[in-house]
Amino acid sequence: MPPEASGAAQSHGFCGCQACRQRCREIFCCWCGLKDAVDQQVRQIVAYGMARRAATERADGFLKFHRRDKPDPNTIVTDEEIEKYALNELMYAGQEHLLEGLDGQSRLRLFKQVVQLDRAYSGGLERYCYNAKKLLWSAQRGENPLEGYSPSVPVGERLHYADDLFRYYEDRGLEEAGASVFVLVAGGLGERLGYPGIKVAISSSMVTGWSYLEYFCRHIRVIQQRRQNTALSVLKGPIPFVIMTSDDTHEPTEAMLKENNYFGLLPEQVHVLKQAKVACFTNSQGRLARDPADRVLIETKPHGHGDVHALLHRTKLAERFMNEGLRWLVFFQDTNALFFRAVMATLGVSAEKHYAMNSVSVPRKAEDAMGGIAKLTRRNGTSITMNVEYNQLDPLLRATRGGRGDVADETGFSPFPGNMNSLVLEMNNYVATLKRTNGIIAEFVNPKYKSNSKSEFKSSTRLECMMQDIPREFPAKAEVGFTMFDSWVCYSPVKNSPESALQKFKSGNHPQCGTTGEIDLFAANCKIFRLAGAIVSAPDNRKFNGINVELEARILWSPSWAVTFNEVCHRLP
Repeated sequence: MPPEASGAAQSHGFCGCQACRQRCREIFCCWCGLKDAVDQQVRQIVAYGMARRAATERADGFLKFHRRDKPDPNTIVTDEEIEKYALNELMYAGQEHLLEGLDGQSRLRLFKQVVQLDRAYSGGLERYCYNAKKLLWSAQRGENPLEGYSPSVPVGERLHYADDLFRYYEDRGLEEAGASVFVLVAGGLGERLGYPGIKVAISSSMVTGWSYLEYFCRHIRVIQQRRQNTALSVLKGPIPFVIMTSDDTHEPTEAMLKENNYFGLLPEQVHVLKQAKVACFTNSQGRLARDPADRVLIETKPHGHGDVHALLHRTKLAERFMNEGLRWLVFFQDTNALFFRAVMATLGVSAEKHYAMNSVSVPRKAEDAMGGIAKLTRRNGTSITMNVEYNQLDPLLRATRGGRGDVADETGFSPFPGNMNSLVLEMNNYVATLKRTNGIIAEFVNPKYKSNSKSEFKSSTRLECMMQDIPREFPAKAEVGFTMFDSWVCYSPVKNSPESALQKFKSGNHPQCGTTGEIDLFAANCKIFRLAGAIVSAPDNRKFNGINVELEARILWSPSWAVTFNEVCHRLP
């Protein structure tokens, strides 16, 4: 090998040893962008790089991750830097096939996307491909991620709205709310619901006309005002409101906030963080997929709402909130107006029981398409409390309970609380977990294989993550629990179009649509008034969009009027 090539190879991190030369015979000449007349030294550099990757070789069927020093991708500016950086990433990740057939300009477009993907994932594109290959390999072998776990009903608190224990926790939680960060996961469009816009712009009620986003902002503003009357008044700055958006919703969300003067909040207290997409794979070997709409680029899809943790870490917001003295993070969904009926009591339980994570939950029907909160005990006696998806819960129960699967107990419900993807996390443990994991929580892959194949996919797949899986990363001493309420108190999300809702209604399931979202809000408020001693007229039987409902009196109130049951009682004569 010529000395010049050896020096160039070493400068790019390629060893150039005899083993490399012997193991790498056929290469695609991609370094300089010339399809035919490629300099021999460049050929050797590429060969040595590919061979070195192969030489660091395999463990249990997938490539090892190469721990190496590399430039900060945020410092990459010039086209030359982008090309050099991106090409190294593709080589180390084993994705050189993406360069085949590309000319200079096309290659540069690809390289710019590679740098973007590298920036968006903690550890970079190579780490992402490494993680994917592990999970794809496990999926190919049919491994069960819950193998070896024994499920049992976890420890938590079951509260009944308006009783003494509920009122105690709610008052305790109102104090804690002033030291909280509210985090809204709002990456969805309303098209699937029949609404032409972002979901948070949907009206929470036709009576007030408040969008879901305005409704949430009003609650946060009032909680901030209530803080002035507590010991937490010493905290400086407003209560932070973090909103995670997507490519589809980011600009409309920002525009909506600005056009409405942030609904009474200060611009500096609202943090809109956009979730990036991740690369897709075509087969179980972890081969990156080309975008069908643009064959130069890599196909990408959303990574899942678990990205909210990576964003809070990458932006250093979580650490900043901790340093400002804030104690809790409240994660909630974008179209569930009833959520704030339960959040105070949940915060109170978290403070009282010192929970690192507390899942807001509701009773769950057996075999319902809703995850269940379970305590999973390993063979060595250690355990973890977390959500188990409904399609995993029944097989797990059958495998560990003598064939008795997801069945109801004497209450008529599953003994495992239903997960509504709303969480309260303790700040110090959360920040420590993010630092330890770089914001990456447990991921999964869900490939759909072609017929008679456990390698090729029907359509591309990618890694995904869910925000409620963060307990997988907690230390063993961290306490994880749940707080369960009756569904009427806190859970009526808008998730289905009128057509889909009608089908759910006909099959005996809750429609979870715009109609029921508003009607359930009326019903909950009427029930709260009755529990406070008010006389409210009986509901009428009505039909909307083919769905039979009991239409209660249209009782609504502003959060400034009351945010707890005790405040409702004090307001009524």
